[in-house]
Amino acid sequence: MEHFQRAENILLTVLEEVNAIDPRFLVDYSRNLEAFEFALCSSEDEVTVEVPLWLNGDDLLMKEGSGHWSQSGRGTSRHYPVSDFCYLGVPKEGAGLENWTSKDVFSTADSAECSGYIVPGKVLRLLRELIVAAIVHCKHQFLIQPGDLSAERLKEESMQLPLLVSSGWKIIQFNLIPVVKRTQANLKLSSSRWRERGFPEGSLSRVTQGVDFIPATYHHWRYSTNRPVVRLLHIMGTMEGHRLDSLRLLDQVNSEDWREEGKKRGLSFKHLEMVLLWATELFPSPEDWEELEGSIYRLLVILLCSLATKNLPHFLRPEENLFQEEDLDLTTLYHKVEGFASTPQRFLKFHFTPMGHNNLQQKDMGIQALLQLPAKNSSYWDTAFFDVLLSKFQVYRIQDKQRLSAMSNTLLKAKKAVHDQS
Repeated sequence: MEHFQRAENILLTVLEEVNAIDPRFLVDYSRNLEAFEFALCSSEDEVTVEVPLWLNGDDLLMKEGSGHWSQSGRGTSRHYPVSDFCYLGVPKEGAGLENWTSKDVFSTADSAECSGYIVPGKVLRLLRELIVAAIVHCKHQFLIQPGDLSAERLKEESMQLPLLVSSGWKIIQFNLIPVVKRTQANLKLSSSRWRERGFPEGSLSRVTQGVDFIPATYHHWRYSTNRPVVRLLHIMGTMEGHRLDSLRLLDQVNSEDWREEGKKRGLSFKHLEMVLLWATELFPSPEDWEELEGSIYRLLVILLCSLATKNLPHFLRPEENLFQEEDLDLTTLYHKVEGFASTPQRFLKFHFTPMGHNNLQQKDMGIQALLQLPAKNSSYWDTAFFDVLLSKFQVYRIQDKQRLSAMSNTLLKAKKAVHDQS
């Protein structure tokens, strides 16, 4: 963490100079969530940093975009639903927004309600120019030293601005994103996300109060779930059990054994975060997380199911598939994860299973056929179905009679469904 704080201080020095040049860009000093996420992740050296804009987002007019849009960059393509996209307009009678109607960030429009729109593409371009100017100033004033940071990746055209900063230990990539904050609206969630099973009561409503908007395309902003997700992880860190331990271990295995091409291609830490969020909801009992081995398999059965069906739903926006990326070889990843689930002792530097533990035979257990069921019937995406998978991996030790009964009923239903398909 000392190394992270050193890199963070260099970044803050640059952002303070950005603010001095153009006060419309603020410096957010509350970095505890970014530091927390960075400490969890051992495989990646990227941190998302929001740069708040100096305006009251509640004063802006929202107009939803249209169609489905894709965001591309670094070989990946993510598709976002129409409800995520919007324009942010400045009302004709808006007070206190004069600084946001200049040509460097604004585009006029013929509208009865607003004088025009704040254009995220222009905001990104301006912030990029300000960062370069701030770096030059800081170097001339010896506020940062040679080798402290590199702005070479700022030339890339994307919806974030990568800045490479030396921590004295390794290079950390801070991805800077301008953000407009609104407090009078909640993040749009699917109704099913309000069950709050597995989380302390009120968790979802707390983390989704207010909305952050970040650039999606040159003209459009979109809802951001970055902070709500990390806040949920932070809440899990206060709960008893091995949830975060499981995430750390699978992140390490992913980095060492599941990723390809210089450790850049494959599952990301964000994917594993989402798997943990689903596992926390689908396995709500504290008993589910008492043992490290069982905790890890709770993540594994959800990950295997997602890879088999080629669909990892976003926890807060289930209509968004996080596997809609062009460079993910999901079939190869499935076999790698399946190999770990069958014989974890081959991949670990320490063992949490008895040395005499029999290797599991996947084909005999019929797991591959079972894993396909949620793609054909969404009702299988439930605790009872994943309890069935846990029992197949011989790590199901729950004594709750209701769960045992539900699992038994689901197993009979699943066997019939698999038989009908064969």
